[in-house]
Amino acid sequence: MKDPDQLIRFLFSHNPIRGEHVSLDNCWREIVAQSSLTGTGLTLLGHALTAATLLVETLKIEGSVSLQIRGSGDIHLLMAEATSDHTIRGIVRQSKNPKDNQSLQEIFQTDKLVITIKGNKGLPHQGIVPLTGDSIAIALQSYFDQSEQLPTRFWFACDEKSATGMLIQKMPAEENDRDAWNRVLHLAETTQQAELLALKADELLHRLFHEEDLELFEPKPIRFSCNCSQERTRDMLMSLGKAEIDEIIEEQGEIAITCEFCNANYSFDKIDLEQLFVRGDIASPSLTQH
Repeated sequence: MKDPDQLIRFLFSHNPIRGEHVSLDNCWREIVAQSSLTGTGLTLLGHALTAATLLVETLKIEGSVSLQIRGSGDIHLLMAEATSDHTIRGIVRQSKNPKDNQSLQEIFQTDKLVITIKGNKGLPHQGIVPLTGDSIAIALQSYFDQSEQLPTRFWFACDEKSATGMLIQKMPAEENDRDAWNRVLHLAETTQQAELLALKADELLHRLFHEEDLELFEPKPIRFSCNCSQERTRDMLMSLGKAEIDEIIEEQGEIAITCEFCNANYSFDKIDLEQLFVRGDIASPSLTQH
């Protein structure tokens, strides 16, 4: 049985090539249970969360990386976020299940994937990835190939119990073995999705690269976490403005907000909302979480 919810980095000791393997298991099942996803939506969210987890580790930033696709298709929103604290969260919104064998552009009715990199300091940075092919792995690979970034390849697998992936990246250094990159890619391409889902990282890497000299680093645990809070919810309500808040209170008597990522429920009554604009604060809004 593989070790759940962890990311492992590895290096090809004598060649400028590095890699990462991630397995999302208990944290993935928690997300699936909250979302009730099946089929294509489940697969795409699993791949996106795996990709975000690999990318935030590769970029070595203190902050977060998110992948977002927003369109008007059968699936109209996909958002996956991973942080340098090794937490993940994600959502999918769809009107119906997509047909089989559709491209990503057909599924989402858009032609771009947005990658947002947020450091703990400074402004966020966004990159636009053309939504090519029929998988997130192909779209990301095309982006790395066409940009001036390091050559990078991705492999993903996902079912209801696990979302697993691997990244291989060529580093900017002198090559003693000029065939190493092509050889490593050839070996990695033999990876089967069933192996990604079932095997431990060290078992899979040994199966693929037993003739290479690999250095494996200590695994890092991954967990599901949401950063919603009373303060963030308050700030969102203040951004609506007093007129709109008063209108909602007149119609409903209170405002109830459910976090899309973790299903936490925040409820604000008339007194809470009056204090919101009088004092710029909310005294004691009730919070229930399921």
